[in-house]
Amino acid sequence: MKISKVKRNIVLGILFFLPVAFLLMLYPAKHNYDPLDVVNENVSDMEYFYTDRADSVFLKDNITVLGFLGKSPLKKSIAASNLKELVYDKFKGFKKFQIVIVVPEGTEDDVKELKKEINTYEDLRFWHYAFGTEAKIKILYNNLKFKSPLNEDLSTDNVFIIDKDLNQRGRLDGRDEKQVEDNKPAFSVYSYDMIEVAEIKNMMSDDIRILFTEYRQKRKGKFEDSNTRRDKDLKQTDE
Repeated sequence: MKISKVKRNIVLGILFFLPVAFLLMLYPAKHNYDPLDVVNENVSDMEYFYTDRADSVFLKDNITVLGFLGKSPLKKSIAASNLKELVYDKFKGFKKFQIVIVVPEGTEDDVKELKKEINTYEDLRFWHYAFGTEAKIKILYNNLKFKSPLNEDLSTDNVFIIDKDLNQRGRLDGRDEKQVEDNKPAFSVYSYDMIEVAEIKNMMSDDIRILFTEYRQKRKGKFEDSNTRRDKDLKQTDE
């Protein structure tokens, strides 16, 4: 009986201390993350678009995931569902977070049907559909930095991260640590493919978390961009 009790206490101790040890390992590096790169500045806002609700929607002062579902939004239901389940559901509780899906005027009925497909009795207050003319949609998209143009139906499987200051965020070097170690060629990340589950579940989710961390540290006066941190490291080295 005593041996059994000792074993139970050991197991409970391990279960308690493992998470604590993990957090302690992370703590020294929590301020040393690399901020999410600004890959493009002065993204257009949404003044000339109307939404599926009474209120207007703007990119300024919000952390936005911006997507384009084109003239046949229902055909993009799988991509929209991936975005909803793997990104929206994770971040919908964060202040100033929103998803804005741009669609052409005249697709209102298709949008209603799409809502039925992806809405699962959850709070979608921060998921907006913005309607605009073909010309305005092209102007907005062409104002972004991208690797592939819009399809003829004004759609793309790629979504973009826009910060509160209308900067497009991404990665100037999208390689992970293993790819860097293997000396793989560098590549830039301007957008994220909704069809590639691993890409939005891992890379995009990480990038959004990094952006929220940046704004949280800015509010606390603790944020250091890469240049500031490098100058501080050099100063410490000189000392």
